[in-house]
Amino acid sequence: MWKEIEAAPADAILGLTEAFKKDTRFAKVNLGVGVYKDDEGNTPILDSVKAAEKRIIEIQNTKSYMPIAGEAAYGEEVQKMIFGSLCDRAETIHTPGGTGALRVAADLLAKFGSKTIWVSNPTWANHNNIFQAAGLTIKTYPYYDAKTKDLDADGFFAALEKIPADDCVLLHACCHNPSGVDLSTDQWKQVAQIAQKNGWFALVDFAYQGFGISLDADRIGVDELLKSGIDFFVASSFSKNFGLYRERTGALTAVAATPADAETAMSHMKATARVLYSNPPAHGGMIVTTILKDAELSKLWKSELDGMREHIAQARAALAEGLTARGVPMDCSFMTRQKGMFSFSGLTKDQVNFLKEEKAIYIVGSGRINVAGLTHGNLGFVCDAIAEAMKK
Repeated sequence: MWKEIEAAPADAILGLTEAFKKDTRFAKVNLGVGVYKDDEGNTPILDSVKAAEKRIIEIQNTKSYMPIAGEAAYGEEVQKMIFGSLCDRAETIHTPGGTGALRVAADLLAKFGSKTIWVSNPTWANHNNIFQAAGLTIKTYPYYDAKTKDLDADGFFAALEKIPADDCVLLHACCHNPSGVDLSTDQWKQVAQIAQKNGWFALVDFAYQGFGISLDADRIGVDELLKSGIDFFVASSFSKNFGLYRERTGALTAVAATPADAETAMSHMKATARVLYSNPPAHGGMIVTTILKDAELSKLWKSELDGMREHIAQARAALAEGLTARGVPMDCSFMTRQKGMFSFSGLTKDQVNFLKEEKAIYIVGSGRINVAGLTHGNLGFVCDAIAEAMKK
């Protein structure tokens, strides 16, 4: 059946990693895929995760299917994390990663919503793939100003005011991917007010809680939407903040007008999940639940999360200082204002290609750099190469 069919294009991000692995050059650096690296260039298993896994192995007595929505305790702990406490007008299901959560939400929007979703310009490349696969119409709203390397506030709020009632708006809770530019508390209040006034729905992508400012501070957007009383989804991922990348651990939370409405939402989330993947993978969810329910493990995990966030902030500062010291034709201070793993570097496609072909440094075509991939060992090499590319 495949003889007359062209090969699918490689994924813009994961395809970059495949090319990186095939590169035989000794000095090579992958700053494309969003994976945290420690100063030795490893993606470590957190000590809190190892301790939780040890407990799970000792007490686990079955490999039977999980419930479609996952264990109730998992949903409760997820809600405490994203809201600060349980929410009586919300229901949560355990999904295969944040991507699984987004796909369940997209299918529900396609079935019950207006079938139009608005995403930021730019946004995570896979958002468009997920929403297109679900049959949604995708429109964009202004977000990033390439000149100021900050939020295009005028364009952003003007666009939100014009979005029709019942359309859905995708919002990044924190650590905006790919720009690293986040909304302030006052700006989130304004977003919630516009949503409430105009009657549109929100889907919040919460992939990086704890990687911005702190666990609590990073949920300000969710808090403001909750206070507004609107209906919305929250798609959570625990790949980054728990380091559970390959365990595919996420959650979708539906916030409705009433507890009864939330139960209705839960029934349809389960029906949709049953079609897409039937049951969630158990192991990652058990790790998250074990850590969050145990005071000592939770304290250890929060300390490790703080350490990862601080390491990324230090890498940002070092990159900005290194490029400035090399006389690049750009004010690099914006890099330290951005939050999370990513930075819109300002590099052009030609410069990105030069770095890949001549220096074995792999960066997404948009110029998005995974700052978390910088280490003490590769920072100088990367700064030298970027400075050369920019001066060319």
